[in-house]
Amino acid sequence: MNGGESVSELQTTSLPRKLKKRSETPFSERPLSEKPQAIKLTLEDETLFEGFLFGHSKAVSGEVVFNTGMVGYPETLTDPSYHGQILVFTYPLIGNYGVPPYKVDEFGLPLGFESEKIQAAGIIVTEYTAAYSHQSATRSLGEWLESEGVPGITGIDTRALTKRLRSKGTMLGKIETDTQKTEIVDPFTVNLVANVSPREMSVLTPTSTNGDRPLRVVLLDCGCKANIKRSLLKRNLEVIVVPHDHYFLNMDFDGLLISNGPGDPRLAVDTIKIIEHALAVGKPTLGICMGHQLLAIAAGGETYKLKYGHRSQNQPCLLTDSGGRCMITSQNHGYAVRKEKLPRDWQVWFENANDGTVEGIRHKSKPFLGVQFHPEASPGPLDTAWIFDEFAELVRECAR
Repeated sequence: MNGGESVSELQTTSLPRKLKKRSETPFSERPLSEKPQAIKLTLEDETLFEGFLFGHSKAVSGEVVFNTGMVGYPETLTDPSYHGQILVFTYPLIGNYGVPPYKVDEFGLPLGFESEKIQAAGIIVTEYTAAYSHQSATRSLGEWLESEGVPGITGIDTRALTKRLRSKGTMLGKIETDTQKTEIVDPFTVNLVANVSPREMSVLTPTSTNGDRPLRVVLLDCGCKANIKRSLLKRNLEVIVVPHDHYFLNMDFDGLLISNGPGDPRLAVDTIKIIEHALAVGKPTLGICMGHQLLAIAAGGETYKLKYGHRSQNQPCLLTDSGGRCMITSQNHGYAVRKEKLPRDWQVWFENANDGTVEGIRHKSKPFLGVQFHPEASPGPLDTAWIFDEFAELVRECAR
């Protein structure tokens, strides 16, 4: 130790000087008359988990999935890929750093969030804390959920729940109270992309263009995270955001990015047809998460549903053309590309080091790329942010 400091001194000085004022009374300190409302989760196999409500009192249904990330719940909950899902956080303590105020950057993109609202249907945690502590926090997680009309359950053994989901696979489920009931409904019978895609086209222009027309990338928005747009703008690319079913091939553009999104990619029929036409044009194309799956289907490949998906910030992926170099990635998906159904002119670019599933594809001769993970992170590591650099370079090369 430096300067002869004791362990107790180091521990004391590392604590925050002041906790934020509690906006909610912790459950354990409430009088009996104000004890939290009982609420329960019922899985489609009739397994029942009981806990206490925080957030909005509401009955909801959806696919129950788990995320093993330790931090990043504001970004995670606002990821449109979680639309239609009840999200289980496996990390035991959630809410300890509160929720920041909603602000936007110079492009109008949210800071600290990945969209304008909570996308998950509900959340489940082992222990929720209302006593948050963070310099940028202005409200608790429970207050945020309440304002967005989203229910949360605390007091559930998420370890037992996650073990069941891992052994049985992801299941449909419902959250109910004694007075509010609902039926279990499968959200994946419809094209969920249509629920999160923008209704109108918009244009985002980088701040430093040196007086020249910036190169233009069409972003086929299937439920795009804000940091994907920001990552393109940082590389001086103009971003033309179009709805998932918008035919854009009559526009002047230099590259195409297909975004992430929720649900079964095979149901996005109109989007797949547009991508097929775009591939025939031959512009540089990058697919991310669901965009990677849609790219594979449009190229003639197939996708399938994983048993419980990949939802975490520590998925190891092997770059196949680098001698086994491994990168840690942030992921959120329940479907994957079938390796053996890839067309001959495509190759596996990344592979999951845990289960061998396809994590990236690329065309052998054309500027077409797809990655199953999130190179923009938010939350998660930035190991693969260089993929945006490679895509931007491909756009510049093809535009010369």
